[in-house]
Amino acid sequence: MRICFLSRRYFPAVSGMSVYARNMTKALADRGHEIVMISQYREDEKGVGIYGGGPPPDETWMEVDGLRSFGEEQADENTPADFEMDMREMLATAEEYHAKKPFDVVHAQYCYPNGLVALELSRRWNVPNITSIQGGDGHWVGLCCKTHKKAMDAVLQHAMALIIGCESFAKEVSENHNIPLQRFTIIPGATNTKQFQPSQALGNIQNPARLLYHGRVDQRKGVLDFIEAGKLLLDEKINIKLIISGIGPDLEAAKNRVKTLKIDAVTEFLGMVSYKNAHEVYHQGDIFVSPTYAEGFSNTILEAMASGLPIVSTDTVGVKDCVSHGINGMLTQPGAIPALAKVLKELISDEELRRKLAENAKKEVETKYSWPVVAEQLETVYKKISEEKIDTDWLEKYNISDRLEDADLSCRFRKNPHLL
Repeated sequence: MRICFLSRRYFPAVSGMSVYARNMTKALADRGHEIVMISQYREDEKGVGIYGGGPPPDETWMEVDGLRSFGEEQADENTPADFEMDMREMLATAEEYHAKKPFDVVHAQYCYPNGLVALELSRRWNVPNITSIQGGDGHWVGLCCKTHKKAMDAVLQHAMALIIGCESFAKEVSENHNIPLQRFTIIPGATNTKQFQPSQALGNIQNPARLLYHGRVDQRKGVLDFIEAGKLLLDEKINIKLIISGIGPDLEAAKNRVKTLKIDAVTEFLGMVSYKNAHEVYHQGDIFVSPTYAEGFSNTILEAMASGLPIVSTDTVGVKDCVSHGINGMLTQPGAIPALAKVLKELISDEELRRKLAENAKKEVETKYSWPVVAEQLETVYKKISEEKIDTDWLEKYNISDRLEDADLSCRFRKNPHLL
């Protein structure tokens, strides 16, 4: 199949979406599919500071075309983000590729805005469409304003296939948007188990114990809770080092919290790490800590599992599907900082527990969450929808010709589109 893949963010932007897109397209290419990725990117100071930015790299297994998101970049307190302008550019670019050599399927990553573009291209080309649902689609997009509500309804009700990473996230999207659960096809995230491997014997720990947070530096991901829990452990004279890897909207807030708590001497910020070097980050930790408030499906947890680290995370959407408390990881409630510190203290002192969790996690990620397995499941969905009639009833819900002046500009994402 020739696949038009619409990505909201791709490298050098550091995000779970970039990781998902890279590994998914590579796995599909390995199965003989031809892929053209059309990806948005930002090059403004704010966008680069939060995600990293610049045009996407060339890849050996697919053609990549980067579209600078000028509509997003213009956003500030006085000027709203023009998602509609960015969508028009994505439509036009995809049309140029299709005119040269037609596509067999269009696959969007993220319901808004890419899912809408996929619906329209599917209508124009008479080819099937599929949307992979990401975190914001379930947690907040569509609950923010009338425009995004209409957009989400259009995609969730009329995309020919909706891929979602786990059951708990499917339930959240179903409840938030009143969509039947049977609309979703659950295909879990996956990781590159060849790239991510242990660097020390499972369950081993250094002195001081190295507690690792790796991912988007965002309070919604629990980075500030990680710092607070570290302070509680240090107050108990437990010998630890805190390592925070990544960039994000709350990087400065995290650095300021460390200074305020006076734990600078035992905290290291690694900054942005390229995906090709991400496996080396896990080698710097003994315990992986992800006190997240919600996920679509956590790439970093899977990477940590493959890297042989014991996991401490939260009993929340997108985590509890792959981490079972006391079996392949330890879970606390989101925001429960004393409980987080208590679990970390237990794990630091219990070598047998660390080894058991790490061994079970590594076995599970190798059998359930590897990309060859997931790519085969995606391929099955492509084949199934290729025999179905194109659904164009979404046109009654959303007008793809709408422009910025037609939008509900009260939406908080118009000022801060990076939070989508």
